[in-house]
Amino acid sequence: TYGAQGAGNGSLSGAWYRRNQIHLFGVLLAILGNLVISISLNIQKYSHLWSAQQEHPRPYFRSVLWWGGVILMALGETGNFVAYGFAPITLIAPLGCMSVTGSAITSVMFLRENLRASDLIGMTLALAGTYLLVNFAPNITQAISARTVQYYFVGWQFMIYMILEILVFCILLYFHKRKGMKHIVILLTLVALLASVTVISVKAVSGMITFSVTDKMQLTYPIFYIMCIIMIASCVFQVKLLNQATKLYNTATVVPVNHIFFTISAIIAGIIFYQEFLGAAFLTIFIYLFGCFLSFLGVVLVTRNREKEHLPQSYIDFGNVPGKQILDKIQPDSSGLSYGTLPDGSDSIKSPNEEKKGV
Repeated sequence: TYGAQGAGNGSLSGAWYRRNQIHLFGVLLAILGNLVISISLNIQKYSHLWSAQQEHPRPYFRSVLWWGGVILMALGETGNFVAYGFAPITLIAPLGCMSVTGSAITSVMFLRENLRASDLIGMTLALAGTYLLVNFAPNITQAISARTVQYYFVGWQFMIYMILEILVFCILLYFHKRKGMKHIVILLTLVALLASVTVISVKAVSGMITFSVTDKMQLTYPIFYIMCIIMIASCVFQVKLLNQATKLYNTATVVPVNHIFFTISAIIAGIIFYQEFLGAAFLTIFIYLFGCFLSFLGVVLVTRNREKEHLPQSYIDFGNVPGKQILDKIQPDSSGLSYGTLPDGSDSIKSPNEEKKGV
């Protein structure tokens, strides 16, 4: 019924399609972009694994396969960037779950990983959540021009939001830098606070570029270049903090928590800056939030125990050492210069000659 003229009044009717075809174009771009990103990540991972198996491994940046993955990632991110110009932030940001679920599928094909029951359940929940998001996201069509961005930029709602965000960011950064607190919640909250600024600037830049097709003067406004600088700077610091999190914690833990925090911060930014839920009904908001919850749960199930680290054994079994009584496995001794400890001389098993001398 998508293409039928005046066929029904449901969410998939022809009238609904004609009202939301611009949003659907942005949704398709975001979904395809996230799927391409998932493929690119698995290609890069496969190139690293293949290089590690070679007798004389080369640097990864000399691998054609690795560069192919980088190009695909650039294409996927470009699709996400353009999608923000056609659809609301509150619709595009939660679709990042497609990258996680798509990565689980492509890892089965490229890396021969096992497809678990939790993966299938998680994918089903993520698809169900995506369906609810697409149908109950804010039904608004905004022409993001330079004047519109300037109007929102000096609004009192955004000013209060930025003051609170800067205050929270500085407090968390103080505990992170001065107190040495490396908890995953602190790191990924810092990333999410930067992400909220990133999505605002990305939508503004993408919208102004799209609007410049009909109005060439859009790119001459100072707000365009201000938003470009904010977008680049926030992205750089996001990557830096996210790298710290991935070094300290398992990827299977970082990915779902980062997706949840990023999506929540992006939704709040879209509501406050672009006023995307203005005038929405309570039932619409409730079903939309329920769709977000399903997508979050799907991501958690897909990433659960996927990269569980198997730490090497923390002991070395030397077998039976002549003349010494081995009480247990020899453990690494971090406080001394020697590797491991043995019982002292009083516990040694005396040889027959020593027993005679003792008598």
